[in-house]
Amino acid sequence: MLPSNEIPDGLLKPSFEEKYRKMLGSEYKEFLSFLAKRTRKSIRINRMKGRKEDIIALLKEDGWVLKEIPWYSYGFWIEPQTEGIGNTIAHKLGLIYVQEAASMAPPVVLNPRPGELILDLAAAPGSKTTQMSEMMEWRGTIVANDVSPSRINALSSNIQRMGCMNVVINRADGRRIHRIYGEIFDRVLLDAPCSSIGQVRRSWEALKRWNQNLVERISVLQRDLAIAAYKALKPGGLMVYSTCTFDPEENELVVQSLVNRGAEVVKFDIPGLKTREGLVEWEGVKLDDSLAYTRRIYPHLNDTEGFYIALLRKVPI
Repeated sequence: MLPSNEIPDGLLKPSFEEKYRKMLGSEYKEFLSFLAKRTRKSIRINRMKGRKEDIIALLKEDGWVLKEIPWYSYGFWIEPQTEGIGNTIAHKLGLIYVQEAASMAPPVVLNPRPGELILDLAAAPGSKTTQMSEMMEWRGTIVANDVSPSRINALSSNIQRMGCMNVVINRADGRRIHRIYGEIFDRVLLDAPCSSIGQVRRSWEALKRWNQNLVERISVLQRDLAIAAYKALKPGGLMVYSTCTFDPEENELVVQSLVNRGAEVVKFDIPGLKTREGLVEWEGVKLDDSLAYTRRIYPHLNDTEGFYIALLRKVPI
């Protein structure tokens, strides 16, 4: 069932409310009000299959009204909310990719460059993989890894549709990726599996599933994946760790485990995107001050879904 401007009675667990009130303080009520709203539909233009202006003109011929997303110049909100995007010729030809606006931010922060060797550790279904491929102008190589055969099918389909000739698909348990490749990647993106509270605007399912035990179980996997991703980096290489949730156990505490291994948290800005600083304390536990350089993207700040993003550098030993 999709959100419809009001969260159903009984869906918010008391433990959720207590925890999120503590996290958000005076912003909690506004946060909830946006969780209850449907997301704005947005697309990304594939700049490798045509000029931006030509693809925009083609879409406008079909009556689309586009509003540019400030933090990614090839991203657009669709106004009004166009239905059946997946059945359009533009979509089938790979001229556009349907992608939520905040989801475009982690590749922007990682900033992959033509000619580099990139690892996308949990790549399926390929939204960020294909975005990074286009940012690299199809030059260099992206190793797009996932563990699930069914998800790899979706990943492969999207890579082919978007024409991403510099992407190699790899199926492996991400926790062992460094044992396969060693320390060879210039940049790594880990958009980690998570409790997905940032995606509640699509469906109530994440709220129904949420509980503290789930958060803590997922955080174990996230730490293992993050450590493997960090180990796969070249010395001096950059890594983005991101999730579409807000629980500190899945975000700042995971990044803290990398800081404990010598990782440097790198300060960054995303022009046009409103964010909040990462937490430097949670439940009486003091975290490294550099965790303030990480960013929380709450739904009510930009009328988007939610994300957490951290940028890290592997410090040469």
